[in-house]
Amino acid sequence: MGDHVELVAGCYEQIVFGYRVCTSDKEWTLEPNFTHHAHTASLTAVSSSDRFIATGSKDETIQLYDMSKKTEHGALLHHDGTISCLEFYGTSHLLSGGQDGLICVWSTQKWECLKSIKAHKGHVTSLSVHPSGKLALSVGTDKTLRTWNLIEGRSAFIKNIKQTAEIVLWSPDGDQYAVVVNNTVDIYTVTSATIIGTIAFPKRISCLKFLKNTLLAVGGDDESVCIYDVTSQKCVCEFKAHENRVKAIESFMKDDFCVLVTASNDGFIKLWKLNLEKLETPSLLGQVNTTARLTCLSVWISGEAKETTVEPSAQPATSKAVAEPPVPAKGKRVRLPGEEVILVEESSSTKKGKKKKKQRVQ
Repeated sequence: MGDHVELVAGCYEQIVFGYRVCTSDKEWTLEPNFTHHAHTASLTAVSSSDRFIATGSKDETIQLYDMSKKTEHGALLHHDGTISCLEFYGTSHLLSGGQDGLICVWSTQKWECLKSIKAHKGHVTSLSVHPSGKLALSVGTDKTLRTWNLIEGRSAFIKNIKQTAEIVLWSPDGDQYAVVVNNTVDIYTVTSATIIGTIAFPKRISCLKFLKNTLLAVGGDDESVCIYDVTSQKCVCEFKAHENRVKAIESFMKDDFCVLVTASNDGFIKLWKLNLEKLETPSLLGQVNTTARLTCLSVWISGEAKETTVEPSAQPATSKAVAEPPVPAKGKRVRLPGEEVILVEESSSTKKGKKKKKQRVQ
C-alpha cells in the first residue's frame, strides 16, 4: 500500500475536518474521513506529524488526534490565551506559541511540557523551527524577531522590526527565512540576518509556503495566489484560487509535480497541479466544499516517518481516555520541570467549561 495523503482543516465553527485524497487520472476526489469537535471556540492552528494532528484554538487548549487510530488523544493545557501557532518538529517534539507570550516545547512521547519559554512581551504571532531542529524563530506583537536555541531554551538573537510581523518561515534548506508584515514579505539571509529582498503582495498576507528554496507561494485577502521567485522577488505565476480570501496554503510532491493545496473563507479546499520546472498556470485537480469558514490547514502523509517504536505513545494527563491517575485530584499540584501547574478539572460551575490554569514559571 502506497503512502496516502489526508488534508486536515480547521474552521471558525470549532470543527476539524479530515479528507482523504483519492487520486485518479481524471479528477481527484476528497473523501470525508473524520470530523473532530474537541474545541469550544474557533480553530487557529493545526499541525501534523507522522501519527498525530495537533489543533490550537481560541479556547486556550491544544487538542490531539491520533491519525493511526482515528481517535481523540487528549488535550495539552499550558497556555493562558489563544493558541496562535503550532509546529511539529519531526516525530519527537511539538512547539506551540500563544497570546500569553509563551513558546512551549512538548515531548510527543510522554506529552509533557519540556520547556516553557517566555518568548515575547505580548503575543507570539508565529514561530518556525529550523530544518536542523536546533533553533527556532519567533515573531510577536512586541515588534521583535527572536532566534531561540532549542537545545538550551534560551534566546540567541533579538532583532527589532518596525511593525508586528504576522508570519515567520524558514526556507526548506534553512539558509534564509521569510517575515510577513501586513502585505509584504521580507526575505532574510541567515549569514547576515539582513533583508536581501522584499516581496510586495497586493493585499494583506495570511499564508506562505515555500514550494522549494527559490519559490514562495503567497495568499491573503485576495482571490489570487501568487508564486514568487525568491531571488528576484517577482511574481512568476498568479492564478485565481477562490471566491474569497485565501486562509492557508500547503503543498506536497506527487510523482514529478507539486500539488498545491489552498483553503479559503469560501469553504473550499482545492488541489492544484503545478509543474515547478516550467511554471504555467496550475490546473485544478479536485476540490471539496466544507461549507465552513476555514481558518487553517495541514497535510498529513501516512508512512512518512521511518521510526518503529513498539511502545504506544503516552497520553497527556488531561486526556479523556485516561480515567484513573495520572489525572490529578482537583487543584492538586503537578510538578513539571521548571514550573508549577495547577490542573483544575472541568465542572459545570466553571464558566463555559473553561479550564482554569495557574502557573508559575521559575
